[in-house]
Amino acid sequence: MSTKRATVYFDEALHRLLRLKAAEMDLSISELVNDAVKQSLAEDAEDLAAFDERASEPDLPFERVIKELRKRGKL
Repeated sequence: MSTKRATVYFDEALHRLLRLKAAEMDLSISELVNDAVKQSLAEDAEDLAAFDERASEPDLPFERVIKELRKRGKL
C-alpha cells in the first residue's frame, strides 16, 4: 500500500500522549493515527448505512415524541 505524507499539528499535550501510547503499543505515531482515522471513517460509514436502512421509516415530530414521553411518565 502506498502512503501519502500530510502535516498535522497536535496540541503539545496530545502529542505527548500519542508518543507514549505509540511506544506502549510498539507502533509509530503514524500507525496509531492511521488506525484512529480508519476507525472513525468506518463508524461514519456504519452511520450512513443505518440512515439509508431507515430512510423509508416515517418521521416523528420532536414535539410529538416529547408529548408521548410525558404521557407515559418518562419525562
